[in-house]
Amino acid sequence: MVEWTDFERETIQSIFGKMDYDDVGPAALSRCLVVYPWTQRYFGNFGNLYNAAAIQGNPKVAAHGKTVLHGLDRAVKNMDDIKATYAELSVLHSEKLHVDPDNFRLLADCITVCVAAKLGPAGFSADTQEAFQKFLAVVVSALGRQYH
Repeated sequence: MVEWTDFERETIQSIFGKMDYDDVGPAALSRCLVVYPWTQRYFGNFGNLYNAAAIQGNPKVAAHGKTVLHGLDRAVKNMDDIKATYAELSVLHSEKLHVDPDNFRLLADCITVCVAAKLGPAGFSADTQEAFQKFLAVVVSALGRQYH
């Protein structure tokens, strides 16, 4: 079980409380698909992913980015049991979708970059980054639990 300080809980809730899901979600997934092009293989039914402009303008990428980011709300609401919160999603990604679990970490890094860019240096201090990355690391671990 992960121990959360009051600062960490407040920081995570604050970030998600002011999050622009329609902006950050699509930006983070687009960034992941551009920076780590091998992750595109899981999105073959999304259509044109041939270059950065196509990825950034792809409505299916944008919609899935929003879905992923809204999925993090579940972890924010269940910070004391993130593992159980994502048990079903872990099985889905492992057994049905066969997603490489390292891709969760890559996307988490892209989410961090996009959130940091939105909050700026004053809003994304080192302490804030530490709490946010701890949160995402716990989510990534929970999503990867089903893998053998």
